[in-house]
Parts: sequence; C-alpha cells; structure tokens
Amino acid sequence: MAKANTFNHTESKLESLSLLFPKDEMLICFSNGENDSLQYSIITKYHKNLFKRDSLSNYIEETITYKNKSIIKSKLNNNTFYSTVIDSMFFASSSKKIVDDAFLNSDTTIELEKIYNTISKDKSLSIIIESENKFIKSFFIEDSISFNNFSNYLAIDTDISQDEILINGITKAKDSSKSLINIFKNNIPQENQIQNITPSNSDGFMSFTFSDYNLFKTNLKKFNRKDSIVSSTLFDNITEVGVIYEDEKHAVILNSIDVIATKDALLSELSTIDSYRQIDIFNFSEPDLFSNTFFPLITSNNATKYCVLDNFFVFADNLEMLQNIIANYQNKTTLSEQSYFKDIKENLSDESSLLTIVNPSILKTILNKNLQDNSNYNLNKYNASALQFIYDTNFAHVNGIIKKAKTRGYQNSISEVFNIKLDADLLNQPQFVTNHITKQKEIVVQDVNNRLYLISNKGKVLWKKQLQGAVIGNIEQIDIYKNGRLQLAFATPNRVYVIDRNGKDVAPFPAKFNDKITQPLSVFDYDKKKNYRLLITQGKNVLMYDVKAKIVNGFTFKSANKNILTQPNHFRMSGKDYLTFKTEDKLYILDRTGKNRVIPKTSNRFSNQSVYLYKNKFTTTTQNGNLVTIDTRGNTSIQNLRLSNDHHLQTTSKTLVTLTDNKLGIKNRTIELDFGNYTHPKIFYLNDKIYVSVTDLQSQKIHLYDSQAKPIVNFPVYGNSLIDLDNVDKDRNLEFVTKGDSNSIILYQMN
Repeated sequence: MAKANTFNHTESKLESLSLLFPKDEMLICFSNGENDSLQYSIITKYHKNLFKRDSLSNYIEETITYKNKSIIKSKLNNNTFYSTVIDSMFFASSSKKIVDDAFLNSDTTIELEKIYNTISKDKSLSIIIESENKFIKSFFIEDSISFNNFSNYLAIDTDISQDEILINGITKAKDSSKSLINIFKNNIPQENQIQNITPSNSDGFMSFTFSDYNLFKTNLKKFNRKDSIVSSTLFDNITEVGVIYEDEKHAVILNSIDVIATKDALLSELSTIDSYRQIDIFNFSEPDLFSNTFFPLITSNNATKYCVLDNFFVFADNLEMLQNIIANYQNKTTLSEQSYFKDIKENLSDESSLLTIVNPSILKTILNKNLQDNSNYNLNKYNASALQFIYDTNFAHVNGIIKKAKTRGYQNSISEVFNIKLDADLLNQPQFVTNHITKQKEIVVQDVNNRLYLISNKGKVLWKKQLQGAVIGNIEQIDIYKNGRLQLAFATPNRVYVIDRNGKDVAPFPAKFNDKITQPLSVFDYDKKKNYRLLITQGKNVLMYDVKAKIVNGFTFKSANKNILTQPNHFRMSGKDYLTFKTEDKLYILDRTGKNRVIPKTSNRFSNQSVYLYKNKFTTTTQNGNLVTIDTRGNTSIQNLRLSNDHHLQTTSKTLVTLTDNKLGIKNRTIELDFGNYTHPKIFYLNDKIYVSVTDLQSQKIHLYDSQAKPIVNFPVYGNSLIDLDNVDKDRNLEFVTKGDSNSIILYQMN
C-alpha cells in the first residue's frame, strides 16, 4: 500500500506523529473538514517527555489562549496542528475547532463507549468506524451494499505482518430496520459452501445464509420498506444463496438441503436449451426473481438460464459462464480446492451470515472505491481476500483476511486453458504435433465429416481441410525436404497424405490406393537421416514407399499368412534394425529388406495388442492374456499375467502397463479402478518422469498415475477420450488435450 496516493497523503498529514513518544495507547481519529478535506485528532496519556521538538529546525510553535486554556499552535514543514492537555490527556488535532470543542465536556455516547470497550488492548492496531463517515463507502463488490446502510459501528482489531492483515471484531446496529446487518437477526448462520462451486478463475463470490428463510424474508422486507416480497417456493429448502462474479457477468447460486423439493419447484422451467458435459441447461422465465427477492444483496436481474450440480442450482444469463462453472466443478478446480483459499479459510469460521471472497483485481477495486484512489499498487500475489459477518444476538462478529499467497498455492492444480467447439462431432481423439517455427505444440483432430483441423495452443483454429476418409491411428510428422520444416503424414482407408503446416498437400501426395489400408501409416527413419520409409498395410500385405510415393524395390516382403493385426513397428538394437508385426498366429520379426531376422521358436494365438521392445525383448500378449517375450535368437518365454481376453498392453523399454477389466497394472503394482468402460492405457515419458493415463468413457474421467502407480494430484478430471500429454508452450508446466463434449476439445494445464 506504500505506493498508494491515499497512503502517501495520509502519511504526510500525520507527520506530527514523529514528535510524539507515547507510553500508553494512542487514538487517532479521522473526520471530514471543509471541502471534504481530511482532518485528524490524536489522543493519548500525557507525560513530560511525550512531545519532543527541540532538535527539529523545521518546527515552529506559538501559544494561543481559548477560554483561559492554553493551546499550542505548531507547524512542522507545511502541516499546522493544535494541541493541549486536558485532565492529564494530551489532545492534538489538525483543526483548531476540534481542539476548542474538546473543552466543552460533552459526554461520550453510551453506544460508542460500549463499542470502544470491545477492542483489544494488546493488538498493534484497533479501528472503530462509524457508518456516517465519508471515507468508507463499501466492503463489497455490489455498490448497492453501502457501509452507510449496513451497520452503525464497526470495531476491529488488526494483526499486521509483512504478508498478511488479519481482522477480528464486531459490528453493531441499533435495533431498527435501517441497517442491513439486522436482516440476519434471529437466524442461525449456516455453513458457507459456495466456494465449492466457484471456479478458481472467477473474480470471487458473495454468500449469505439463513436457518429460516421466512424470517429472513420478513427482515429483508422491513429493511427494503416493502409491503411484500415476491413469494416463490423455490427458496423453501434453501439455506444459502450466493453470487459468483466473473468480469461483468454474475451467476446466482442456491444451495438446497432438499434437491428433489427444489427441483419440484422448477417443474415449469424444464425447457432444455443446451447440454454441456452431460449437464442439461434449462431456460428460466423469471430473470428478475433474485433481485426482486434479495435486493440489495443481489442486483442482477438477467438470470435466464440454469443448471443443477448436485445440491447447487446455478442461474445465469451467460451460457459460457454456466459452462465454466460446470467445467471447474467437474474438474475439481473450484476455489475451495486451491491452497491459497485453504490458507485463508483457517482464519475464518465455517458458518457465517455473510461472506465475500475476492481476487486481487476486485480487492483493488474495493480499496480504490473507498480510498477514492487509482494508484497503481500491486496486489497480484493476494490471490484471495475474505470478509465475513457472523450474526449473534444483537451484533455480528467480523473476520477478515488479506494474505499473500505462498508459492505452493499454484502447484499441483489443474486449469482449463480452453474448451473449443468444432463444426461437427469429433471422429477421433485430438493429438499434439510440433510447430517447427515456434517449437511449441499444436493440436490436430478430425470431425465426423472428415475435416481435419489444426488448432494453436491458444485455441485458435488455424485451418480446416477436407479429407477422403477417416485418419487411421496417429498422425506422424516428417521433414520431407530435410530443411527443418515439418509435415503431417498419415493414412485414410484409400489415401496416404502428406500435408504442410498451412494445410496444403505436398506433391506427389495424396497417394491413392484401390485396396483398403487396414493399419495406421508407419514411418521409419532407419539412420536418422530423414530418408523416410512409409509402410502401408493392406490386409495380409505390407508395402514400403519412399517420400516420392514410389515403391521401395529393396523391400522384398510379399504377404503374411493371414490378415495383419498390428501396425508395423521399427526397433534398433546393437546396430541392427528389426521390423515387427503379427497375425493371429504368427509374429514377424524382419530386417530392413523384409527378410526374417528372428523366427520365434514357438507359436501362439496372439491378441490384437501391438508388439513392443521391453527389456530388450520383443513383447506382446496372447489371446488368453499371457505375456509373450522373444529374444533376438527366437527364444520365447510365456508368463501368465492373469489378464482377461479383453485386455490392453503398452510398454516402454523398462515399464510395462496392462489393463484388464478394472485392474490397471503399472510395473509390479496393480490399481483397482471403479468399474467402467476404459480406453487403453497410454505411457508418457516427460521431464524424466513416467506418466500413465487411462480414461473411463462411462464416467467421463481421465486418470493419471506415476510409475509407482500413485495417482497424480487433482486427478481424475473430466474427459471423453484418450489424452495426449506434453509441454505445449514455453513454460515449465505440462498440458494435455482430450475430447470434451461430442464436438469439443479441451486443453488442460498441470500447474
């Protein structure tokens, strides 16, 4: 705050404090003078060494008399102030009139004295604020809630340290209908839960609770001086109402203790207008219901849509805001999950009548609104600040905290970078490809109309291209001109495409095939010299082409004994190349020319799982779930892994992962997942760490584990397909992409 204009102005005004050396507590009072100028008064116990000014060359004083009482007029630099001693109390003020009035012996109001007696004597700073002041406008986002109509007095004790300000105290209003705090009278504060649905990327929220809605409504009616308030059964089973703020947008939240009854109250509002992540979004025909019922706590009157998330009923006008709330709730990236919120929650009560949580930009807005200041001070590290009121008999407890977030506040969270909709439903799962110009990642995906999209890591669609058929398997990247520029290479059932980064075909591709291509395109670069070989599988046959779309005559393999079940793979060990694929009863291990390099010494009935190189052995599975390993001499070993017929396998050179039914095996550890419909597992090796992902398509949850089979923090998250995991930009955080709704893709970031 030291950079704030208001702070600097006040510090200058209080320059006279440098002359005082009190032994007791000191009161500093602020008031409005002429032309709304700031006036101050100082009260403390007098002692002979209190006022030290002898050594100050820029200090001038003179003694004046008022009603036979001595008053010292002092000037320090450009600041003039007046002081006197009354009954052993030292009194000073920037206003002579205030010092004159101090001799009038006016009694302190009983109410103010009671408030003063509540403050703590051992705190570094205590503050009493009267409602009818011109300095404090409001503590809330809503301008409709002013301090002037909120309460009569606020008395708080503060603990101030380098990284936080803690506030505890009380606020009290006279027993009348003129103060907003009294609308909570005779209601028991309930547990605040709006943070459990507030997105972490929102500006904040306000929550108010009640144990008896009818009593609350009666109190609010008196405050608003209305003969009646709109009656609605929608609020009969509600104990908490909240507002979530996002830029200029608002969402109203109802927390229900009887979801069925609250849904019944909305039976006439079941016109579905959209669906997002399998959550129906309905039209709402009473957009001004909440502002008419809860003014001035709620002023928004445009709640035209709503959805239901467990016990929360969410109303808003903006569809994207509703989708953002749904996404963060399902992803568990709400405010309540953030460590910086958990830090400040330790200083708050679980139950309160009124609670507001704001982010740094809103905190700055509120401060500037009160201080009438537009200074450019930095609050960016104060991720969440809170103020709560807990009504008790005829006053309310006040707790507040402004705290700088610790660095760990951002660690381990998962945030949604973007969620974009395509022109049609997705045909396959999105994957990352490399932008050779920026060295960052972009996303390719195809829709059901066979349009291929290239999308930047910021969510911008760079181009769309119509293809003849569906892409088979993953898209590869090659440098066909050996100049550092990368192209996309892949197969559809009757084409092999090579496409540059602008979405243009690279001649002589696409290459057309009459017979159907049955496995993904395999790209081999034997010597890492960009002399690419493109392997095309058609039933029993494997054809090898060069980048000019010409058959490579040196590859002599003609035909397998049966239809090939797996994409051809290339491995290199001890300077030798091995090409592998299999049929249902034969595993082929060939050399570059297509001749047998290794002949397994036993035959098996093979599954459709790929062939991997695991611990320097060719590894795959049989139809009945046994693990088959073959060394370079053809020696075969079979291990019973107790896998079902419907199983999945993937390995790296040292890590073996299996999935059978709901059991995920990582190395020698097994995780029992909830029953569901799971994709095959994928292994990622990034930043010297193994990650294993699997997605339950039934519950739409993405799971992620490390090499020790321990779940990654904050997973599972929402998703509808396999993921691709990588670092897509220049920061250190990993991102992953997945299918969201049927026509959308989601990019997440792991913080």
